[in-house]
Amino acid sequence: MTEAAPGARFGLRDLGRFLEIQNLGLNLPFAIGFLLLAAHGLPSLRTLLLIVVAFVAARNAGHSFNRWVDRGYDARNPRTQGRALVIGRTSPAFAVGFTVLMAAVFVLAAALLNPLAALLAPLALGAIFLYSYTKRFTAVTTAYLGFVEGITPAAVFIAVTGTLPWAGVAATLAILAWGTAFETIHSLGDVEADHRAGLHSIPVRIGVRPAIRLLPLLHGVGLLLLAAVGYLLRLNIVYFLGIVGMTVVASIIDAAISRDPARTDRPFRLHFLGGAFFLVGVAGALFVALPL
Repeated sequence: MTEAAPGARFGLRDLGRFLEIQNLGLNLPFAIGFLLLAAHGLPSLRTLLLIVVAFVAARNAGHSFNRWVDRGYDARNPRTQGRALVIGRTSPAFAVGFTVLMAAVFVLAAALLNPLAALLAPLALGAIFLYSYTKRFTAVTTAYLGFVEGITPAAVFIAVTGTLPWAGVAATLAILAWGTAFETIHSLGDVEADHRAGLHSIPVRIGVRPAIRLLPLLHGVGLLLLAAVGYLLRLNIVYFLGIVGMTVVASIIDAAISRDPARTDRPFRLHFLGGAFFLVGVAGALFVALPL
């Protein structure tokens, strides 16, 4: 899809492209699944709405901030040269203002959930914003973004229960591993541009093929930890069938990337399917009466 000409009115469709709303669903199934697990079923409507608002606001704040911080690098990357800030469809001031607005919404939603969520909300925002700078000096940036994604299950357990149980810790580590694999795949398409710009990632640091060989390990660790979540929460067989579905998806992703590292679009989308298997497994475990 081509961008509209600079100077044209910036509308809702442009805002959606600016925030890449189409990618919001990549992590949403995990967020909803962990919400159901933390609540041991359906949470109250108030809790559900506040957590969804907090999740979307935090994601949008981080995305807008990253667009603002990276606008100079985006102008030199063929994949990102059509972004709104680069071509003048919107201004840096808008990106900063939108970041502040979304950050305020996130903090308010966290404060309305419980005191611990309110206390940790600024730290979560700081971690999200820091990612935009880590790629300037360390290849660990790829794993760091996996860590940022891993904040979601921890935040959901804290929001619902006011505590972080061992199942929440295992879930956080699982999404760290799964998210690191996801971000490694995502960064494969920018290896040449990142080399030229002096930016860092795991594929830039160790090479494309060694990075690809890491993917089965990262997926395996993530899946084992998600299985541990099911064991700790004494979930029934439906949950573990969801993990089996995720294992099949991970295998397809790894095979596709190994065959053609330049084609990251299909593996990128398949991560959503993995999340969907997880959500279906969670829902089945909580709402279908079967033995463990």
